[in-house]
Amino acid sequence: MPGLIGQVAVVTGASRGAGRGIALVLEEAGATVYVTGRSVAGQATTENWPGTIEETAEAVTTRGGLGVPVHCDHTVGSEVETLKGPSRRR
Repeated sequence: MPGLIGQVAVVTGASRGAGRGIALVLEEAGATVYVTGRSVAGQATTENWPGTIEETAEAVTTRGGLGVPVHCDHTVGSEVETLKGPSRRR
């Protein structure tokens, strides 16, 4: 994978499984990784499965990158718009 230093990646469903693995690989390539999903610390997780966006973001940061946890249900348009930020809205 080409170097991603200075690039930002958004990984959906990054609390566990493939999303978590993708976030960690993107960190290895140098990207700042926004870890998004519905499972957050202190609340019941999706289907009560282990893993939260904070845990994945911490793993990214612990490995030397920058992981940014962002609660976002990508089926809710207003949450996606908030994630995009004011300068990215169309």
